[in-house]
Amino acid sequence: MRIATWVSQAANWESTPARIHTSSPQRKISARRSSKTVPDVIAPGLKILFCGINPGLYTAAVGHHFGRPGNRFWRAIHESGFTPRQFHPSEQSDLLEYGYGITNVVPRATATADQLGRDEIVEGGRALSEKVERFQPSWLAVLGIGAYRIAFARPKAQLGMQDERIGGTRIWALPNPSGLNAHYQPAQLAAIFAELRDTSNT
Repeated sequence: MRIATWVSQAANWESTPARIHTSSPQRKISARRSSKTVPDVIAPGLKILFCGINPGLYTAAVGHHFGRPGNRFWRAIHESGFTPRQFHPSEQSDLLEYGYGITNVVPRATATADQLGRDEIVEGGRALSEKVERFQPSWLAVLGIGAYRIAFARPKAQLGMQDERIGGTRIWALPNPSGLNAHYQPAQLAAIFAELRDTSNT
């Protein structure tokens, strides 16, 4: 089956998100539009499935993962050596050619990840586990240690390789690359992402 078909089908596996009401500065993005989900970029047997927490409102509006210009994901995977150049979010499906994909713990878009409820993240973790079992990537890289701790009931988890697996899939926790995460500068993110790249290549 062609890669494009997998990308298209992934949209049908997302649950219907709850309607969002927001008074954020992004008032031009209506609640109706921001309730959209962003289809997974996924295929069977990937090297790494990157997993964000959930789409932001801007990302949901443009329909591309990590779509906001201030998000450092695309820069981080380039500078850490995953991609030969910095991709634009609209080129997200090109990641499949390198064996990488993108999904989210929770499909519902919000202005910030802290607007998600705990139960929503836990349920997202269950759905994510089922998805990983279906597609069987070698690695699942969760972008956000706080969300990982909640979704997988690992309150003491730290960044890096995790002890548990989902079937044969190994798990790695990475920092959230959002521009709102001031704890990590771009060079730090690239270095941390490179640890996953080096480990996954061995």
